[in-house]
Amino acid sequence: MRVRMMVAAVALGACSVMAGAQMNMGKMDSGMKMASGQMAPSKALDDMLSMFEHEMMGVANKMPADKFNFAPSAAIFAPGQAPKFDTVRTFAEQAKHVAEANYYFYAAVSGLTPDMDSKKIEAMTSKEDIVSALAGSFAFAHKAIATITPENAFATIKGADGMHTRVTLAAFAVAHGNDHYGQMVEYLRMNGLTPGGI
Repeated sequence: MRVRMMVAAVALGACSVMAGAQMNMGKMDSGMKMASGQMAPSKALDDMLSMFEHEMMGVANKMPADKFNFAPSAAIFAPGQAPKFDTVRTFAEQAKHVAEANYYFYAAVSGLTPDMDSKKIEAMTSKEDIVSALAGSFAFAHKAIATITPENAFATIKGADGMHTRVTLAAFAVAHGNDHYGQMVEYLRMNGLTPGGI
């Protein structure tokens, strides 16, 4: 009997929370704020993407064109160390990988068709083209995030590498990009450069 009462209480509580959330979802104002003071998921995610974009574009622009093919090698470490860097991405490959990932993840978030083919990005060799493709991938990501609504934010999406909702996939895309941003910062430092603001 006690177990049934607990189950009933949990179910009633969940229904109350869901009903309250649905009522708030219907009361959005034009400033993308929930009536209760909560921010819309698209606005929160877009702000997070913008911070990442600012940092990533900063390091991509800071690396000189003649260093874009730089990758760490054993030669830059102290004698006696045996680091293995045979398959490490170059700075250019890191930037291209982030651009490709942005298109991949945010297409899954939104259902929008990317305006750049990943094979075209992969073939790029100049700093100018790579930085342009990276910037384009962020523009696409912002469009994709704008499609996230309170109603669809936590709806299940398929084919998203285990990130089951639009919100989790959009947030993961930024987390993934930050991993590569951190590596690219080290590449700058190995070349005597410091990204702005760090």
